Amino acid sequence: MLPINLNDLLHHQKVESERIEYKAGWNPDATLRTLCAFANDFENLGGGYVVIGQDCDANGQPIFPPVGIADSQLDKIKQELLAACQLLQPPYFPALTVEIVADRKVMVLRAPGGMNRPYKAPASVSSRHKIWHYYIRRYSSTVEAKGEMEQELLGLTANVVG
Repeated sequence: MLPINLNDLLHHQKVESERIEYKAGWNPDATLRTLCAFANDFENLGGGYVVIGQDCDANGQPIFPPVGIADSQLDKIKQELLAACQLLQPPYFPALTVEIVADRKVMVLRAPGGMNRPYKAPASVSSRHKIWHYYIRRYSSTVEAKGEMEQELLGLTANVVG
């Protein structure tokens, strides 16, 4: 069960756009990097949400009706998501719900700041030789934490109290 009204989430009400990522379809690489960034919670905003099956325009506003996810794809996506989340270092698993919007199914991943920060994600889930990076959210984008940002992330997470 979502701790927020889905309509509020889809219309950026009560949740800042920096904390919401819309994905028209399932993309394991991009989704895992965003989950990693939300788990790192660099700006201490409380993590974020990834909505799969919901497209957005160039300004990041959701386009209605949503694209949706076919019933035949739901289990496949869940299995791939489980495998991908186990690749995070340390492993991290968002809360997952399937919601119905305009008679179409969307998958909502709620990713609060993780207790075992900092988290790293592979640049490519399917790559044979994985290269891990720290990711954070900057405004409404997921970016690799490099240099000073990486050092700040490591410093901030050393102070996280569970």
